[in-house]
Amino acid sequence: MHSSMTNSRTNRPLNISDVGPRFGSTKLAAGAPHMRGFCERVGVCAIRAALILAVLSALLLIAARPAQAQTETVLYNFTGGSDGANPFSRLTSDGAGNFYGTTFSGGLWGWGTVFELSPNGSGGWNETVLYSFTGGEDGSLPYFSYVIFDSVGNLYGTAQTGGANGYGVVFELSPVGTSWTETVLYSFAVGTDGFFPENGLIMDSAGNLYGKTLSGGSSNNGTVFELSPSGGGWKEQVIYSEPKQYRGSYAPGLTMDAAGNIFGITGGSQVFELSPNGSGGWNPTILHGFPGGKDRASPEGTLALDKAGNLYGTTLIGGAYGAGTVYKLSPGKFGKYGVTTLYSFTGGGDGGNPWAGVVLDAAGNIYGTTVAGGECGYGCGGTVFELVPPVCKGSYNEKVLWGFNGADGNDPVASLILDSAGNLYGTTQFGGGWGDVFEVTPAAATTTMLTSAPNPSTYGEPVTFTAVVTSSAGAPPDGETVTFQECTTVLGTGALSGGSARFTTSTLKVGTAKVTAVYGGDLDFAGSTSNTVKQVVK
Repeated sequence: MHSSMTNSRTNRPLNISDVGPRFGSTKLAAGAPHMRGFCERVGVCAIRAALILAVLSALLLIAARPAQAQTETVLYNFTGGSDGANPFSRLTSDGAGNFYGTTFSGGLWGWGTVFELSPNGSGGWNETVLYSFTGGEDGSLPYFSYVIFDSVGNLYGTAQTGGANGYGVVFELSPVGTSWTETVLYSFAVGTDGFFPENGLIMDSAGNLYGKTLSGGSSNNGTVFELSPSGGGWKEQVIYSEPKQYRGSYAPGLTMDAAGNIFGITGGSQVFELSPNGSGGWNPTILHGFPGGKDRASPEGTLALDKAGNLYGTTLIGGAYGAGTVYKLSPGKFGKYGVTTLYSFTGGGDGGNPWAGVVLDAAGNIYGTTVAGGECGYGCGGTVFELVPPVCKGSYNEKVLWGFNGADGNDPVASLILDSAGNLYGTTQFGGGWGDVFEVTPAAATTTMLTSAPNPSTYGEPVTFTAVVTSSAGAPPDGETVTFQECTTVLGTGALSGGSARFTTSTLKVGTAKVTAVYGGDLDFAGSTSNTVKQVVK
């Protein structure tokens, strides 16, 4: 079942310089019952109007924001008109510097858009609406639906409502000359095939598409579906019907590993795995269930995978302070997964209520967003955060990379994406008008190298540890501190001079001490941890 439509007026570029930033209405378009569910769970709706006045007042009173080690740049402010409004989705990069995404509302007919954001060559960005949904058979209201590319440049996504039956669609956008043509690959109907698709799609190496629905299936609690090319069209089949449970999660998407296994979260807050059974079917396994309370509750973020097969995610509420968590699920013996809370948000300056999933860099650092908290506490517009793994043992260290104030964004509900230079890109559904696209640029990366002499040494002999801190922007300022430590025990500190810091001790015990040096960073230079020196004491 598919149909094609082309918007004849959607390829006009809109220059970001033509749209001034404004902190306007935060009213959400009609047809967003699940966001109201979020408001009820974290208590945001009751304070929304007060937040608008508070932020406007703060903008008039605050002459300068507290210094932050990173900088945030608003790449585009949505106006709520033909360019779109309320971007719920994460961005997708084409590898050439352009970003693609969807807005939940706005566009020519008010039912949402698919957009492209491209550098304009003068330091700004142009927004181009690739498609405006009409609210009819082509679909409407893409709900957390990011778009993905195939190998020839077509885009795929979902819209939660509309379609031939009014219950949502899976769509394809294909470039045709200077415009894009939309093809509906599948229209959902009430029944066991599922309806109201949520979040985006994933694609396997054979070109099959996989996604989730909010409702339908054998228990009417949602499905995981597969769309496969078949005879010039597409065939849909349900590969998993979620069990009937109390709904604690609304919008988590799917993740696929290199072996083709699919991971997701049910509406009943259970983490599941779907594994191909070799005969065209799928074997479901529940990996973990979130009971709520201090253990964690309401997992909303799409799961992230590392190379070891560990899963990372967020919970909207729960944790030690009730303001949400970042957690890790690790495979163990006999297919069992163990869960570890990596960080519990307080809801204050560190942020609170992470709705989006997380992204990992090559060093194991974790990046994400919260929809509440920040520099003015729970009433702020959310944060961009980083979790840094412990050097030896202990807890993750949380760093707030940016706190939103309303004018630069509010309520970042979508996951971030990370480029090779360490820049983070994301969207906020409110603030700056009708939501925005932003970039967080990190401070200059540093590298800390540690040496020791003499090595080996004898007991009681002075040993000097030397740390050299470098970066592409030169050495950090003289006088800044480097901490020398054995695992988590601080041995001493040294002050930088010309990029080097030294510490001498004669108190090391007989044996092998594993010593590292930690440079904490500043506004212009990011912190870094050195290599581990194995100091042998005889």
